[in-house]
Order: sequence, then structure tokens, then C-alpha cells
Amino acid sequence: MTLFLDTLPRTRLLAEISLWSADLLNLERDMARIAPYGDILHVDVADARFTPGFLFFPDLVARIADVAQAPVHVHLMTQGDIVVDQARQFAEAGADLVTVHAETGAEGLAALDLLAARGTAGGVALTLDQPLAALDPFLPRVAMVTLMGTRIGIKGAGLDPEAVPRIRALRQTLAAQGLGRVRVAADGGIRDTTVPDLRAAGADTVVMGSLAFGADDLAARFGWLRGLGVQQA
Repeated sequence: MTLFLDTLPRTRLLAEISLWSADLLNLERDMARIAPYGDILHVDVADARFTPGFLFFPDLVARIADVAQAPVHVHLMTQGDIVVDQARQFAEAGADLVTVHAETGAEGLAALDLLAARGTAGGVALTLDQPLAALDPFLPRVAMVTLMGTRIGIKGAGLDPEAVPRIRALRQTLAAQGLGRVRVAADGGIRDTTVPDLRAAGADTVVMGSLAFGADDLAARFGWLRGLGVQQA
């Protein structure tokens, strides 16, 4: 089975656009504005237990998927007791990639099994306070790993000093296990001052919020991003 991630280039940094940072009263307008530049649309889903607040729901994702000009990545920031059902609901809504957190353990692995059975790409994410070893059971079963660079569910925070070394260590682990096909995403603390270091450490994509929607000149912003070149890990 060919996943959409296999069709995206590996010779440049991918632009993953967080719709949490769009003008939510004018979401379709903002999606149209970034459509020529975004490689992936990122939708955060939060249950107010794993994270401080609620975010997004399946009916909205279904409408986003209807009009999106890029694949839709749903990031489930939810507790394990609902992650299987949430994965099913968002896959049915049209998500192209659904990411669960490694913190959900066996339930997260069951969600990945469900996604694989229906032909939807699966991913895994990890918060800053968890060791990278928590990813080990998930790595052979996912198309993307998302490492959080800030405390989860807090918009606008600065990049944690451990974020870049963790990206580098993950890239080395994937190479050692023969999993170089797995994409690595950096999420949180994405600024023009941090993206070059994240790319050099091995990030394939960065989850852009205000760095995308706050740019006056989108062509220049994304030209800069795509000019960062091949990751150096």
C-alpha cells in the first residue's frame, strides 16, 4: 500500500500547517491562503484530560477534508481509554494520517491496528517528559513520529532545549533499526530561529502555526523553509 507520505519529497523540509493557528472564524479563507504552500494540514484533537483544553472534532475534520488541497494529519492528544474510538472516528471523517501518543500504551497500539486495517496511515507522538524508549513498540508500525518540543497543549511556548537533541537521537534510532522511511516531525516552538536546527538534527517536517499564518509574504516564508535542504543527521 502506498501512503501519501511516500509521495512527498525527501530532499527538502516539509511544511505541515497547524489549523489551530488559523483564524477559526475564517478557516476556509485561511486554508485557501496557505494551500499553495502547505504539504500537510495538521489538526490537533484534545480531550481536556491528556491536555489542558478541548480541540476539534470529527465533523469539522470531515469538512476540512472535503475542501483540503493537502493531506490531513490528525494528532490525537487523548487518553488511552478513548483513543481507539477516536482513531476510528477521525479516520472515517477523512483523515489521511492519525497519530496517537505513545503514552496511551496498549490502547494506542490497538488504534494503530485499526488504522492499518482500514488503510489509514498511523503515527505516534511523544511528549517532552517521556523517554524516547517509550516509542520502541510503535516505531515498526508507523509512518511518522512527532516529537513535542514544548509542553503539550500550550500554544506559543518556546522550544525546549532538549527538543533538538531528541530529534537527533530519534533519527539515529530509526537508522539503526532500518526504519529510515519513517518521517520525523517537530511540533511546538517552531520559529524562524529554531527551524534550521531542527532540520539539521533530522526533522523531515515542522508543524507551523504563526510562522505560516502570521507571515505577510507567504511565498518568501515558504521559499526560505524549502531552501533549508537535506537534513544532516
